[in-house]
Amino acid sequence: MASPELQMVLDMLKTMMPIRPELSIPEMRAQMDAATTAMPPPEDVAFTPVDAAGVPAEWTRAPGASRDHTVLYLHGGGYCIGSIKTHRQLCAAISRAAGASVLSIDYRLAPEHPFPAAVDDARAAYRWLLAQGAKPQNLAIAGDSAGGGLTVAALLALRDSGVALPAAGVCLSPWTDLTGSGESMTSKAHLDPMVQKEGLDKMAAAYVGEKNRRAPLASPLFASLRGLPPLLVQVGTSETLLDDSTRLAENCKRDGVEVTLEPWEDMIHVFQAFAFILPEGREAIDKIGAFLERNWGRL
Repeated sequence: MASPELQMVLDMLKTMMPIRPELSIPEMRAQMDAATTAMPPPEDVAFTPVDAAGVPAEWTRAPGASRDHTVLYLHGGGYCIGSIKTHRQLCAAISRAAGASVLSIDYRLAPEHPFPAAVDDARAAYRWLLAQGAKPQNLAIAGDSAGGGLTVAALLALRDSGVALPAAGVCLSPWTDLTGSGESMTSKAHLDPMVQKEGLDKMAAAYVGEKNRRAPLASPLFASLRGLPPLLVQVGTSETLLDDSTRLAENCKRDGVEVTLEPWEDMIHVFQAFAFILPEGREAIDKIGAFLERNWGRL
């Protein structure tokens, strides 16, 4: 049974939900910015802007965070909204749990910058980390929602470019299928307060345009995943994107990729972002930290 705090989160979302198909993309961006203003990051965490090979980025370091271990973080928002600013609290929590530095990036957004701009920026930021002397065995890539799908796409792009891959990847409620073919897209629609097919289709059209939505770097569900590092996939059982996670995990096993799938009962889309209220969110982030600590240094 979910904690009582879940209802508090659901009540919050009734007034702050940014992804509504009747809104324009600029309106969605403003709504998301306004929503996260009410959730300021902790005061003891340092946020330092940096240019990562032309990609605007920010270091997030909780007290005691290692500078030798880094998570490259890719925010969610359907490839159209979201920013470093909207995900500071989540990045701070991951930095604290993992005892690591987090580099979050403002990859270019659609429709101004369609596919594959986001993949290119993620790949460039990872290469920048390597150029700064970071060791692949001490690196991870993580992201939520579209950023979770982008995490897998970035790993695929790096693999195909012959770049040394990081030790691990973390996907929080990843959007891996831009065609919306998962059964949960309809079967969970009545439970999901955040993500519905109409809104996803609008964002997929803005991101991919006339290109193939099944392209591996757009929808990594349809890619060969062979050779990727261990993945942690966390997803709520009350979200329309549930099947995007379960099918990704199945494909990892098919392709010989080590995967840890964590379905969280009754949880909603990217519930970890509400860890400041939600006990399950805090527990999930602690599991992210433990997963990273287990995998760093294994290469």
